Amino acid sequence: MIINTGGRTDTVQYYTEWLLRRFSEGYVLSRNPLFPNKVTRYELTPDNVDCVVFCSKNYTPILPRLHEITECFNTYFHYTITAYGKEIEPGVPAIDESMETLIALSKQVGKQRIAWRYDPVLLTKEYTVQRHLETFERMAKVLSPHIDRCIFSFVEMYKKLECNMPELVPLSEADQEILAQGLGSIANQYGISIQTCGTNGDFAKYGIRASGCMTLDILGRANGIVFKNLKHKGMRQGCHCIESRDIGAYDTCLNGCKYCYANTKPQKARENYRLHDPASPLLLGRIKPEDTIIQGAQKSFLAKK
Repeated sequence: MIINTGGRTDTVQYYTEWLLRRFSEGYVLSRNPLFPNKVTRYELTPDNVDCVVFCSKNYTPILPRLHEITECFNTYFHYTITAYGKEIEPGVPAIDESMETLIALSKQVGKQRIAWRYDPVLLTKEYTVQRHLETFERMAKVLSPHIDRCIFSFVEMYKKLECNMPELVPLSEADQEILAQGLGSIANQYGISIQTCGTNGDFAKYGIRASGCMTLDILGRANGIVFKNLKHKGMRQGCHCIESRDIGAYDTCLNGCKYCYANTKPQKARENYRLHDPASPLLLGRIKPEDTIIQGAQKSFLAKK
């Protein structure tokens, strides 16, 4: 099975001690977001986990001790660095600082295990198509020697986002074409493999592949292992990723990104953070008498186990 540590929240940045403790103790409990009294236990041991996937906007807190996980598990790292400033991503470091951290991460784990995420791509009066292309090129020039690939997606206009970001400028099909052409050209210039994930549209003519960001092919080549030839069900429309188990929790990320889908609102995340106990096997709180704990299925995807 694949363990995902960062789909619901940025565990690397805000819950580092808890995350490292879970791997040290060899198990984790995950509360079902739809049925809160249902809790699943996953064994966090090399025999039960094929690969651990990380996704974060700041790996600085975990870098000194990351080896405690990488020395025992196959791993892959998504590092999100966008063009936005504090007015959109309040808890995220500045671009130059983030790039320095990515380079440090790459030196530690190897470029073949790192995907640079430039997403979501959205427009405002300040963040225009031209600004995106200029910023992307500045970043691509620095990051190209240190990454396996670049992944981008266009913002999804869901109702909550319309309320949280009234300054959004609608992203037209023409805008998408110009951006895709520009991003593809820049990526090709710097030798970066670029792809979309979770975005509808065919941009192959610009050298952009439509693929999952977490496929068995990507994870296998990054770690020198061979997986079975399995169908990738994906998590939503336009997604081509292999199924994984997320050990985080919604409404817990303190980055405060205005476009975030995983937080109802920033205040809720701050309130939940006060419930966090680094010693608990749950990210939030502890097991209650009314909870039911079940053992999660942990079937290997490896070709040979």
